[in-house]
Amino acid sequence: MRNTVMIAALLSLAACGGGGERTPANDTVAVPENGAVTLPAPPATPADTPSTASSAADSGTGIPAALQGRWGLVPADCTSTKGDNKGLLTISGDTLRFYESVGTLGNVVSREPTRIVADFAMTGEGQQWTRRMVLDMHESGKTLIRRELGDDAMPNPLRYQRCA
Repeated sequence: MRNTVMIAALLSLAACGGGGERTPANDTVAVPENGAVTLPAPPATPADTPSTASSAADSGTGIPAALQGRWGLVPADCTSTKGDNKGLLTISGDTLRFYESVGTLGNVVSREPTRIVADFAMTGEGQQWTRRMVLDMHESGKTLIRRELGDDAMPNPLRYQRCA
């Protein structure tokens, strides 16, 4: 009985923590007679490997992969080494990173390969708010137009250029 409870608990933990693809190597848990269970270690994830957020973008649930990357309002935003690139926008699979704030993808209203309309939970400078945004790619991926919608939204769209 004790071994059954232990195995069930470990299998539950393994199911919650992996998040990766299911393979025969991580689907099966061998239980020796002594009741000791050894689960395979999760694969190492190098820093430059796309995150699960990027995988979400490729599967149709996150920010489209074509919109991801670094975007600058002016050319110096892309090249500054002094940390003064206040117009830099970095987009990943579920995150918008600005100079002093971060937006996490929430409700997706519409999604296309080069466009998304979604709500973002924003945090920055000790404040939290939600903002609906439209991210729209133009000029064969060289330009990104960002518009905010709703109360307190910026009145005009912002035009970013893709950083090289």
